[in-house]
Amino acid sequence: MSSVVSVFVGLGSNLDNPVRQIRLALSNLAQIRSSSLDKCSSLFKGPAMGGEKNQADYINAVAMMTTTLPPLDLLGALQEKETLQGRIHGKRWGPRIIDLDLLIYGTQTIHEKNLSVPHIGVAERAFVLLPLCELNPQLVVPNLGKVSELVKLVDCRQLVRLESGIIGEEF
Repeated sequence: MSSVVSVFVGLGSNLDNPVRQIRLALSNLAQIRSSSLDKCSSLFKGPAMGGEKNQADYINAVAMMTTTLPPLDLLGALQEKETLQGRIHGKRWGPRIIDLDLLIYGTQTIHEKNLSVPHIGVAERAFVLLPLCELNPQLVVPNLGKVSELVKLVDCRQLVRLESGIIGEEF
């Protein structure tokens, strides 16, 4: 029997009513087999990152889950949920109806062709660190440090908290 692992999943959307898309994604995450959606951060609005600047602001959140799925199986489930929600994989930094990223998988460091955990750039992204810190400030990102310390090193001024964590509400 597989052991239960605590994982953190980043959610982001800037198309087709992004708040509704995040809520729908949370509902979809709750349906992943051998997994449980335990908690979600507040929703945060902030500018898009990357090369394509002429796009709508993103709504971001982080979900805390537990799972017995191996990392690549969980990644596959996340990608299935993205596709179910209408995600079309295209431009790297383009607008997205939904983006689900496996940020942290227990205490593991993973470097596979299709999966890097902790997620690449997690320590430089305020829209990831602020929600992670809200969920668990004592969380240690493997090989990077405690979230409460990492969040002090990024500029969070462009992020606006829209609403508090939404687990337990109707999606």
